Amino acid sequence: MVSVNLQEAHPFYLGARHVAIIMDGNGRWANRKGKLRIFGHKAGIKSVRRAVKFAASNRLEVLTLYAFSSENWNRSIQEVSSLMELFIYALESKLKSLHKHNVKLRVIGDISRFNKRLQESIYRSEQLTKNNNGLILNIAANYGGRWDIIQGVKALAKQVEKGILTPDQISEALLSKCVCMSDLAPVDLVIRTGGEHRISNFLLWQIAYAELYFTDVLWPDFDEGIFKDAMNAFAQRNRRFGGITPILSALIAHRGKTC
Repeated sequence: MVSVNLQEAHPFYLGARHVAIIMDGNGRWANRKGKLRIFGHKAGIKSVRRAVKFAASNRLEVLTLYAFSSENWNRSIQEVSSLMELFIYALESKLKSLHKHNVKLRVIGDISRFNKRLQESIYRSEQLTKNNNGLILNIAANYGGRWDIIQGVKALAKQVEKGILTPDQISEALLSKCVCMSDLAPVDLVIRTGGEHRISNFLLWQIAYAELYFTDVLWPDFDEGIFKDAMNAFAQRNRRFGGITPILSALIAHRGKTC
């Protein structure tokens, strides 16, 4: 298969519209440098900026970043508290730049558990950028794939309770409309940094047919070159969505005619 260079091709040509990233390795990056884990999280913000810049300059439609999972509450109180303050800082300090570059910011997840200051910061950020029509940047915060599906199931259950739906009418299409990002392009590629090869409860419904790309690079070291490597790897994938390749399909059809 011919290699595709991102500098010569548009991601739409490659079929990539929506990329999601599991940003893993901040703590280990800091530990290797003899620093506190929060130092790694701060360094990770620079990688977020690089990833957003790459996505916007290569005209992706959507970039979704896994910032804080529903399981992250199990970390130490000190680390969670520091992460919340860092989240507020990142929103407030980078918001003007995102708005200037026409980025539409959205936060997916259950934000009700966050303190009032962070909730207000999220609301202001979303309101300021809601009419932007460039890159859509989703930040998954206090998000879990199972939580997402359960929220969708509850929404459908309420419709059944009200007599709007019958149980037999519930379908994949209806549930798809009730989970996060239902109005956006499907996830094409999931990138995970940090060397782990698992999904960690991230977008379980939305990535059913997404391609997966794992790298040993820790998140603070993630840069445009590594993002480009992931995109070039994606370009080599043969996405069949449960079907068969066009070439194999043609061979089967040809054999059928000669029988």
